[in-house]
Amino acid sequence: MTAQDYLRRVLNARVYDVAIESALDHAPALSDRLANRVLLKREDLQPVFSFKLRGAYNRMLRLESAERRRGVIAASAGNHAQGVALAAQRLDCRAVIVMPITTPQVKIDAVRARGAQVELYGDSYSDAHARAMQLQARHRLTFVHPFDDPDVIAGQGTIAMEILRQHQGPIDAIFVAIGGGGLISGVAAYIKSVRPEIKVIGVQTNDSDAMLRSVKAGKRVQLHDVGLFADGTAVKLVGEETFRLARELVDDYVVVDTDAACAAIKDVFQDTRSILEPSGALGVAAIKQYVDTHHCKSKTFIAITCGANMNFDRLRFVAERAEVGEHREAVLAVTIPERPGSFKRLCAALGGRNITEFNYRMADPRHAQVFVGVEVHGRDETAAILKKLERHRMRTVDLSDNELAKLHVRHLGGGRAPHAEHELLYRFEFPERPGALMEFLLKLGDRWNISLFHYRNHGADFGRVLCGFEVPEAQRGDFQGFLDRLGYPFIPEEGNGAYELFLAGG
Repeated sequence: MTAQDYLRRVLNARVYDVAIESALDHAPALSDRLANRVLLKREDLQPVFSFKLRGAYNRMLRLESAERRRGVIAASAGNHAQGVALAAQRLDCRAVIVMPITTPQVKIDAVRARGAQVELYGDSYSDAHARAMQLQARHRLTFVHPFDDPDVIAGQGTIAMEILRQHQGPIDAIFVAIGGGGLISGVAAYIKSVRPEIKVIGVQTNDSDAMLRSVKAGKRVQLHDVGLFADGTAVKLVGEETFRLARELVDDYVVVDTDAACAAIKDVFQDTRSILEPSGALGVAAIKQYVDTHHCKSKTFIAITCGANMNFDRLRFVAERAEVGEHREAVLAVTIPERPGSFKRLCAALGGRNITEFNYRMADPRHAQVFVGVEVHGRDETAAILKKLERHRMRTVDLSDNELAKLHVRHLGGGRAPHAEHELLYRFEFPERPGALMEFLLKLGDRWNISLFHYRNHGADFGRVLCGFEVPEAQRGDFQGFLDRLGYPFIPEEGNGAYELFLAGG
């Protein structure tokens, strides 16, 4: 079918029995920061918190009566499943949904709450799809494809129809997340039929880029593995029809990473106080990257925020990685002398910048290897910090793009310290504000060597520090007086079982 054929299908699609005409909202803070006008097509506000109900309902509405009686089956990472479940509930139809084991629990619970039967199978959509086809043949159910079906594609295309109705002025580009390709196929078919001058730009993650690889190869390419963080777009093989339409109609592609998606989730939260799922934020992440690459100004860009089915537990990871994704946190490994006052001199060399993390455990009597997080305002500032620390003869390695460091090393720094003598361990709390850590270090002074230091800014009102000191027996009284004068709450921890098991010197 041509784009014009799809235009007719979109215009005749039945979606508003279950879907709302979602808002097209201005993102003022993001727009100001990017010097371009950014609009968000809020599909995250749909009744199932995703655009997927449009295509699912439009397809299921066209079932024959015998097909409805037997029921439907679908494979989905979650959002299509909810759309099918809602449509089946509305049409009084049995629904069986096969979902990957990796699907967030919030999506599984939402599908079951609408009366659908759920089977968990495999690690990706492709695995779930293979299982669904087995069940479909065995029970004579009708398979409702999440993306490779003309009625599903047309249902998703109603989003583009709404965008052009809601914003009749200039639009430079619409950014669309791609999993299997149903959303971008419907959007591109409508846009290129009505307003062909508007660019349609597809967005994928760097670990789930099946569509981009397929377009480059001129044929569908199946990925061996896909990343699971952006589970809504974790598809190993795109559809035949969606590949054909994307290859013909999509103008460009942007590939983003996990950190960029996390930063985009934060950007949308700051403008809307809504929390998107990773796939739902890909369009925003792509706009930021596109502006940075092409140096755009005063353009109008639209991101389809296509989903908000986020597990609450994932927010910890998102918050951790958002600052790095925005290049607002530099992650560094700094080597300093192992002697009293070195920490304080390192903080002074960082020039009053907000320290987001200090992680250190004594391992060598001569040199201290410190894991440091520093708040910055871009890669240029990180480069300036590296030069300054090198001038102070502090050997420094930038770990900001090191996945091992960001995922694991920052949490594993520590262990036993055979060179630490007469170690005392204390937890401290202090009011969290800019410069608070430096003030804390100044009060500690230079008298006792620090053998362990762990601090992470968690965005709370007070900071937490775990600190080890080398204090000879003869100086314990002086040290206690120092603690009493320090003015911060403290808790001795050297008798703690966790300390004895993992951190004590031996």
